[in-house]
Amino acid sequence: MAGLSVDELARACAESMYARDVASQSLGIQIEEVKAGFARVTMSIRDDMLNGYQICHGGFLFALADTAFAYACNSYNRLSLAQSCSIDFVRPGQAGEELYAQAEERSRQGRTGLYDITVSRADGEVLAHFRGRSYSIKGEVIADSARL
Repeated sequence: MAGLSVDELARACAESMYARDVASQSLGIQIEEVKAGFARVTMSIRDDMLNGYQICHGGFLFALADTAFAYACNSYNRLSLAQSCSIDFVRPGQAGEELYAQAEERSRQGRTGLYDITVSRADGEVLAHFRGRSYSIKGEVIADSARL
């Protein structure tokens, strides 16, 4: 892309996606860092995210990890969707905790990619491990990106 480094393009793609991502915005998810094949996002656990055991509902941990996954696999400006994903919960999250999801690309060949995402608290304690496989479809995240 003219005028942008690969990491600048990755950040521009994430910002473009976030601007349209009402779900992530409503959860309070914020982009912390995005580079080619990498993303780190953050979210605070609110009281309305707690389940009947007064711990963070697993769906919110999944949503946080899935958001980081989306920014990482779309960082090359190719529309990419989740083909499959799985999550292993290892610790509960508590109200008021700040969580981080860090996505790292493990492999990207042709139309598919493999990403590992770790969800952790600010102190580094891991709450969940998420693995996602992406599939690129026709189109760009930022249309007409040649003008960037």
